[in-house]
Amino acid sequence: MPKNLQDTTTLHNGVQMPWFGLGVFKVKEGEEVVESVKAAIKNGYKSIDTAAIYENEEGVGQAIKDAGVPREELFITTKVWNADQGYDSTLQAFEISMEKLGLEYLDLYLIHWPVEGKYKDTWKALEKLYKDGRVRAIGVSNFHVHHLQDLLSIAEIKPMVNQIEYHPHLTQTEVHEFCKKEGIQLEAWSPLKQGELLNDSTITAIAEKHQKSPAQIILRWDLQNEVVTIPKSTKEHRIIENASIFDFELSSEEMEQISGLNKNERTGPDPDNFDF
Repeated sequence: MPKNLQDTTTLHNGVQMPWFGLGVFKVKEGEEVVESVKAAIKNGYKSIDTAAIYENEEGVGQAIKDAGVPREELFITTKVWNADQGYDSTLQAFEISMEKLGLEYLDLYLIHWPVEGKYKDTWKALEKLYKDGRVRAIGVSNFHVHHLQDLLSIAEIKPMVNQIEYHPHLTQTEVHEFCKKEGIQLEAWSPLKQGELLNDSTITAIAEKHQKSPAQIILRWDLQNEVVTIPKSTKEHRIIENASIFDFELSSEEMEQISGLNKNERTGPDPDNFDF
């Protein structure tokens, strides 16, 4: 189990990825994202997760510059958007993202959604970027088991990460088991179900027992399930609170209680049925 905010999981290619990071989905470009990322780095976060479609890569890049932390200490993720999928267009999209971020290399590049008929060509582009040393690790996001199987049938390099919507109402056991078996690291987006889970009575009861916040209980549950997690926040006190989850442990009974809340309920689209 990770002992602190800097602890890492080893991806199947040997790259160390922090267990915990900051997500910046829906964080506004400009001052909001710059301040959010700077606050996270100042308080010991090493991992920042953005995407082309978030339209805040420039702000993330600015914050990285301003933070003055050596580049190799950070772990930066971005994603290729659906409209840019395909071989050549992905390579182009990557260059644009890198220019916005102001980085020489990326730590993790993900296919944002499994766009039918396109994600295999997109994967080939990611493999090229990986072989060329532009990216330290490559992976996917929002892939179901059948998408992963389809990709693995042509992949020269197996994805290192699958980032999916994951929280106590959506435990995605099938995807989780498959990824474990294949050595693909699972990563959670929307770990708090956009705040919806913070009033759940099971979670609040466990939180009281540990004298922790409901958010801290859920994020700890992620880590004990060996899932990398990247909660977003724009408030420094919350950024600090979210990461204060290394000084307690949930019992196996509590873990089961939380997992038992599953209802296969999403806040985002189903990867089998999206139209963007």
